[in-house]
Amino acid sequence: MSENGFISSGPIFDAMVDFFQEDEWDFDQVGRAPELIMGYSGDNGEWHCFAQARDEEHQFIFYSILDDTVPPEKQPQAAEYLARATYGLVMGAFELNYDDGEVRFRTGIDVDGDELNKEMIKNIVYFNLYTMDRYVAGLKQVVEEGLAPAEAVAQAEAEE
Repeated sequence: MSENGFISSGPIFDAMVDFFQEDEWDFDQVGRAPELIMGYSGDNGEWHCFAQARDEEHQFIFYSILDDTVPPEKQPQAAEYLARATYGLVMGAFELNYDDGEVRFRTGIDVDGDELNKEMIKNIVYFNLYTMDRYVAGLKQVVEEGLAPAEAVAQAEAEE
């Protein structure tokens, strides 16, 4: 048990916990794993977030995961939308699980040879949240209203 009350797995996990505590997030550790789970509410929706420390691999990964899943019959349109949204992003990618319809956005950093600091974590986390919030409304329009994926992405990107 570390001094902050969490079961530590190494320096990346400790840096991750310190960041979220100092940034005043409400979060929990996932069992004894080097993972944290939390909720987030953006301008265009709400979702869960998952932060993972992979100390042995020198990696920090952050996911935004939608609570709503994409039904099988809408997955081709959703996949096109997510691929179009991901195209051109320098950091991160949208992912669609074809088995259960889960949609998430992943960002991460490999810090081999360096030390993960708060500014790195902040950039990874807030880029992730901004990007998910930017595109979540368009995904809903594609899945629920039948809007063409290309049109939905164009609308999302026009709102900068």
